[in-house]
Amino acid sequence: MAAFYAGQKSFRLEEVVPVAPGPGEVQIDVAYCGVCGTDMHVFHGDMDARVTTHRIIGHEMSGVIAAVGAGVEHIRTGQRVVVRPLDHCGDCPACRAGHSHICHNLKFLGLDSNGAFQQKWTVPAHTVHVLPQNLDLKLAAMVEPLAVACHDVRRGRIAAGEIALVIGGGPIGMLIALVAAHAGANAIVAEINENRLAIARKLELETINPKDGAIGPAIMARTDGRGADVVFEVSGSQAGVEAMTAAAAARGRIVMVAINNKRPPVDLFQFFWRELEMLGARVYEPEDYNRAIELLESGAVDVAPLITDIRGLDEIEQAFTGLEGNSNAMKTLIQVGAGT
Repeated sequence: MAAFYAGQKSFRLEEVVPVAPGPGEVQIDVAYCGVCGTDMHVFHGDMDARVTTHRIIGHEMSGVIAAVGAGVEHIRTGQRVVVRPLDHCGDCPACRAGHSHICHNLKFLGLDSNGAFQQKWTVPAHTVHVLPQNLDLKLAAMVEPLAVACHDVRRGRIAAGEIALVIGGGPIGMLIALVAAHAGANAIVAEINENRLAIARKLELETINPKDGAIGPAIMARTDGRGADVVFEVSGSQAGVEAMTAAAAARGRIVMVAINNKRPPVDLFQFFWRELEMLGARVYEPEDYNRAIELLESGAVDVAPLITDIRGLDEIEQAFTGLEGNSNAMKTLIQVGAGT
């Protein structure tokens, strides 16, 4: 069984013939798959030209290896796994420079090809990361967004004792704050939604509500005029872009995580005046996945409070509809298979 995005905010459940793994491929019994912001963009029809209106989407997944193709020696049936959904060309300038995660011809599994909202998913073996056998597959479905956070924090060069401001307290912003805090930073989440602020406080993160006053002055007041050593812009809003430069310390680093719908005006004077740095952070590399798995296995980062809903594959359309305009929701998981 698979859930196909069918356009106009709809999904269609269809029986499909599982794709047998070819050479260098594996087949996975999918357990859980999370709904991410990109999936919501697909649901809204914003990516029809790319994904078409007959595509199985989904990539934040966990599952169990069901079969392996010829030449696959490092993976065996029965292993619990997650997929790093990036298929690179290996020949472009980025790949040749060792940056295959931002390949010029990158194919994203679950967008450019069928994804994980299906019971059996066949993928290239090089995209698979093996999990500890005792790791809960519900939590393991959070590896992909946690790997995003690990990559973002690594790009920001967080050091112990630094002040890390995260603008935007959605799932990715919250995970960035948790990873930054684990790295020894004083992580502060700026978010206007009180429910999300309550979750952040439950996770022992410091918070700011911009409704109570501008972020820049609030950070300066809390830091005796120093500002944030690293600012993660995760809101995708013009207000967030304005706050990121206002709140940054001298020689601070700004990590651009959010995708803005249109080019936002940026206060370049502050980059000159305070000698700021701006760093892009797009997806993740293999080491970010390994780090995310390590953090989950050790319990160093608690992602359970971020899972706010679990729905069946037959409820996928209702799950997506329920997320529309629901700023209180964090992460919805779709239980695709047995989930054991």
